[in-house]
Order: sequence, then structure tokens, then C-alpha cells
Amino acid sequence: MIRRTIVRTAVAAVVTAVSLSIGGQALADPPEQPGAGQPEGQGPEAQGPEGQGPKPQVTIPTVKSADGSYIKNIVPVDARTLHFDIYSAAMDTVLPVEVMLPADTSVPRPSLYLLSGADGGAGQANWQGKTDAMQFLSDKNVNVIQILGGGFSFYTDWLQPDPKLGVYKYDTYIGKELPTLMDAALNTNGVNAIAGLSMSGLSVLNLVTHNPGLFQAAAVYSGLTQTSDPIAQEAVKLTVNEWGGGTVENMWGAMDNPLWVENDPTVNAEKLRGVELFVSTGNGIPGAYDLPSSKWATTNTSEYPKTIALGMIIEASINLFNHNFQAKLNSLGIPATFVYRDVGLHSWGYWQDDLKTSWGVLAKGLGL
Repeated sequence: MIRRTIVRTAVAAVVTAVSLSIGGQALADPPEQPGAGQPEGQGPEAQGPEGQGPKPQVTIPTVKSADGSYIKNIVPVDARTLHFDIYSAAMDTVLPVEVMLPADTSVPRPSLYLLSGADGGAGQANWQGKTDAMQFLSDKNVNVIQILGGGFSFYTDWLQPDPKLGVYKYDTYIGKELPTLMDAALNTNGVNAIAGLSMSGLSVLNLVTHNPGLFQAAAVYSGLTQTSDPIAQEAVKLTVNEWGGGTVENMWGAMDNPLWVENDPTVNAEKLRGVELFVSTGNGIPGAYDLPSSKWATTNTSEYPKTIALGMIIEASINLFNHNFQAKLNSLGIPATFVYRDVGLHSWGYWQDDLKTSWGVLAKGLGL
């Protein structure tokens, strides 16, 4: 008990720095401000893993979601990649979605939804820009659906509009609007999995619990798994307020608002029963991907020591929360795969590896 108190006190003392690099952003290179614009390298000129061959002929389906959301436009990028512009009725805005089609579309295929970090995939801070995920998934016969936008939103439904961040209803968008549209446009088989990192790791678990039966598998890479814990609350608050420039009370209210408990995956772990689960994290000890020579390390050498220190704090904190989450699942008899890496900070290099490690769990849920 004494040791745990000391650890929690130490973490609490430094957690005010946690959000400074959530999402794998170096301190010297803060994430871009949120927006629904098309990320660099993701638009009609971008090339996917299978860029050769004719672009597919597409027809925009006339189907709408229950609340009136619809597909505004579809742009073929290459033989395997489609860019979607989705009108979300819940947020009254158009949002980008990037899809890599299965290699074989002769029969309906399952779908894997991918979420990015704190800035929502702006710029190059997304799976396609930072990893070889598209190459790895290119032979898996799954629709790969990248959610873009939603910076600092935690992909949840906010209580009220934020003066800085605007209207955020991402739980409704991802959980209720988008699947109907994707299923119609891609001729899917209705089987889904979802994976996310850092900020969106928490979102992955909440999207599963808030939308029963929608996702058959979920993977979380270096993501928070608690929100009613005071330390975790501080990390969420600082991510929204300091990086995003928003006000966290507009998201889930004051810290004693019941929404903080309702969005805590550890408290609500029973709702994850029946879903194939994968959770991974490092331990706060720098590894190969944290060296200055790594392509994932900050390019600002003067900020390197501070970036490493922040990464150690973040990953060590998440490691603690994940152990709590695992203990809760074990107490309920809910199976899950937990990976605690021997090294690793908060970096895309580890998440690239984690996606590959988690594929067996995701594939099982997807029926592949």
C-alpha cells in the first residue's frame, strides 16, 4: 500500500506534463489544431500500398443514417484507396474518411476502424503517414477505415459546444452514423473491429461499450483505461485544455459529473464481455524507437531530453492503469490479451509493432 501511494503521488506530481506529448507528438512539434480539413498526404493525390492499376468506378449510395447523415462524395485515390467526405448530422459538418479496400472484393468483407492520436490524424500523424500499417493490412481482406478529424475530442459526445473546438459528437458519428454508410458503400459483411492509440485508446473501449454488438474486436495501444481516477482525469483535462485549447468541462462536465464514471472502461468492464480484446503499453524505459537516430524521434535535438522524460511519464502511467484494467477483467472472468513491452515510450514505432502483434486478436473477432 505504501509503495503504491508513493508511485501514485510521484505520478500525480508530474502528470501535468503528460498531455504535452500524448499522441506521439514531440514537445517541439505540437499537434496541429483540430479541424475537419483533409490531412496532408491523405487526399486524392495520395498513393496507397497498391497504387497501380485503374481507379475503381464508384457510385455514391443514397442511403442515410437514422439521423440523416450521408456520403457527400467519394474520390478514388488509386486501385485500392477511396477518400470519403461524410456529412455528419450530429455535428452538422463534413468529415474525411480514408478507406483501403480488401484485395479481394468478390464477397462482402469485414471492416477495421482505425483511430489516431490526440490531433485526430491531422497532417502526417496518422496510421498511413507514420507507419507501414497499410502495407501490413493490404493482404488481410478487410476494409480498413481510417477516421480523420476529431482532434482532442476523445471521440466522445460532448455535453455542449466548445468555443475553441466546436461541436463534438464523435460517439454518435463513429458508433451510429458512419457504420450504416460504410456498410452500404463498401458492401461489408457487417463484422467490425476497432483499434486506436494514445488518446483514442480510451475512445476505442468506450465506443465498444456504448454501441453493443457493433464491434467484435478491439485493440488499444498505449491508451488510458480509466477516467474516474484523479490522475487519469488530470491527463484528460490537460490534453483537452492545454493541447487542444478547449475546456474539458464542455466534454464531460466537472470532475464529479457521472459522465467521468460512465466513460471509465475499468468501471464498465462487464460491458466488454464477448469482445476480443488486446491492450498494450510500454513501461517508460526508452528503447530503440526512442533513440535520436530513430525516424520516430523528435528532430529538435535541444528538446530531446524533455521529450524522453515526458514519454517516460506517460507510458509508466498508462502501464499502471492497464494493470488495474487487467485486474478488473480478470475478476470478472473476461479474457483479454495484455502485452507489457520490456521497453518503450509513447511513439508510433511501438504502435506500428503493436498493430501487428494484435492482428491475431483482431482477426479472430473479424472472422478472418
